[in-house]
Amino acid sequence: MNKPYVLHGWHLSYFSGKTRAYLRYKGVPFEDRPVDALTLMWKIPRKTGAAVMPVVVTPDGQWLQDTKDIAAAIEQRFPEAPVTPATPRQRIAALLLEAWADEWWIPHAMHYRWIYPENYRLFQADSGDGLLPWFPRPVKNRLAAYVADKMRGYLPAVGVIPEQRAVMESWTEAMLDALERHFAAMPFLFGTRPSVADFGLIGPLYGHLGRDPWPKKHLVEPRPHLKAWIARMNAPRVRGGDFLPDDAIPETLAPLLHAVFHEFYPMLEGIRDEVRASLKTLKPGRARLPRALGMIEFPMAQGRFRRAAMPYTLWMMQRVLDAYGALDAAGRASVDAWTAAQGAPEAMRFDIGVRLKRVGLHVKVEG
Repeated sequence: MNKPYVLHGWHLSYFSGKTRAYLRYKGVPFEDRPVDALTLMWKIPRKTGAAVMPVVVTPDGQWLQDTKDIAAAIEQRFPEAPVTPATPRQRIAALLLEAWADEWWIPHAMHYRWIYPENYRLFQADSGDGLLPWFPRPVKNRLAAYVADKMRGYLPAVGVIPEQRAVMESWTEAMLDALERHFAAMPFLFGTRPSVADFGLIGPLYGHLGRDPWPKKHLVEPRPHLKAWIARMNAPRVRGGDFLPDDAIPETLAPLLHAVFHEFYPMLEGIRDEVRASLKTLKPGRARLPRALGMIEFPMAQGRFRRAAMPYTLWMMQRVLDAYGALDAAGRASVDAWTAAQGAPEAMRFDIGVRLKRVGLHVKVEG
């Protein structure tokens, strides 16, 4: 019998939800294993260089970390029904939405998890059972409390502070309303097949908003089409369906794309400026950038939002720009016309300023 793939992750985990849904869609035979303390703190760092989840172990013993690397490896081995559109506009739009889902939604997911006490019992149970499966409940609860305190300690850096609660909640509800309207008309973001954008978005909308009791009750349950999409994304299904013909971008995605070009891009500019400033202070010979840099400010909904600059987000944008650069002249012209119609004619000429390489949870400057 062939060995299955192994997914090390939690249902609580933002990015584990993305990878689990993807493996199910691709029909990958895998074991879903909650991450215990030994695996998280020793095995995974020894194999990948970082104490993170999810990690996928292949039947031939490769340990894959980062959802983009996992998907790239799986697409090569299971090429049927690819999740990245082949046509230029849909390809770039899907990659942009994946980057936005991966990076922009983190404060919102953490906000709804940690400010509502109703969510803690589920976190306590899932994290305690995952980390210490054979230990008595009081020991599990103590470790869960320690992990919860560590997670709460990250909230100010990502902008989850009382002064920004109103703008986050206003933005989230408006975006969920837009998704509800879209999924009333279409099963996935770009048609009848899920794309990399769907898998990016399922991260926050399953692990946090779709499972944690407060947002599940107040944000997801009242939006039946959004709820049905979350269920579709998590159900094993026959691969099939297709993206819309003629490289069409659904009109119902307009609110999401406005957020990408007019909120996410200003955040990227702020991160780029922080990276440029930090390069002047790096010690000679050190190319790896800190996980977080200084605070930046950018638009959100009808207000402004402040959080720490994360250089990793620029690496995500670099992937999009590389995909654009790989298009032929006609494809690039088509994308440029589409971004111009979005009010962002120079979107694909965004200047990161340096070439970045991912190293675990960090990025470093190449060359």
